[in-house]
Amino acid sequence: MYRVAGILSPLLAGACVLSLLIGLYLGLVVAPADYEQGDSYRIIFIHVPAAWMSMFVYMVMAISSAVFLIWRLKIADVVAVASAPIGAAFTAVALLTGSFWGKPMWGTWWIWDARLTSELVLLFLYLGYIALRGAMETQQGAARAAAILAVVGVVNIPIIHFSVEWWNTLHQPASITKFDKPSMHISMLRPLLIMVFAFQTLYFFNLMVRVRTLILEREARSSWVAALAGERTNG
Repeated sequence: MYRVAGILSPLLAGACVLSLLIGLYLGLVVAPADYEQGDSYRIIFIHVPAAWMSMFVYMVMAISSAVFLIWRLKIADVVAVASAPIGAAFTAVALLTGSFWGKPMWGTWWIWDARLTSELVLLFLYLGYIALRGAMETQQGAARAAAILAVVGVVNIPIIHFSVEWWNTLHQPASITKFDKPSMHISMLRPLLIMVFAFQTLYFFNLMVRVRTLILEREARSSWVAALAGERTNG
C-alpha cells in the first residue's frame, strides 16, 4: 500500500491541478451569470463539490471503520484515520461557502435549516472522531471507539441528502443530480461536474499522502521501513 500510494500521488496531483484550472475557468469566466442570482451563484463551483465530498469522505471513513471492526484490517483503520481531517476540511468549506451564499440570497449568514443543521452535525462527527483518536490511552481502544462512532454516525448522511425533501427548508432542492433533466444549463453543469472531479482527486491525493505518513509512523520499527530508510540514505 505504501508503494502504491507513492505511485498514485503524483498522478492524482496532476489530475487535480488540471481539472481545477479547467473547472474554475469554465465556471468563473465562460459560464454566464444566472438570471436570478447574477454572479453570486458562482460560489456553487466550490460549495457543491465541497458538500458532496463531505458526505463521500464520511462514507469512506464509515465503511473503512466497519471493515476494521469486522476483519481487523489495519489498512482500513489507516484509511479511516487519514480521511477524517480531510472530510472535516471539506465540511467546513461547505458550511463557510454556504454562509457566504446565504447572506445575499437569504439575508442572513446562518439559519437553522434542516440541511445546514445536519451538515453541521456532520462536522461535529468528524471532530468527535478525531478527538476520540487522541483522547484514549491505548491505540487499540481509541481505534475501536472511533470506528463505532463513524459507523453509527453514517445515519446522518441520508438525513443530509433527503432533508430538502423530508422537511420544508430554505435550501433549494436537488437540481444537479437530476441527470435525466437537470435544472442547470449545460454551460453551468459542465464546469460544476469538472470541479466535483477536481475535489475527488484532491481528496484521493491527500489520502495517499496521509496514508503513506501513517504507515511509516505505525511501522517505524519494521524491517522494511529500516531497509527503505537505508536505501534513501545510500541514495
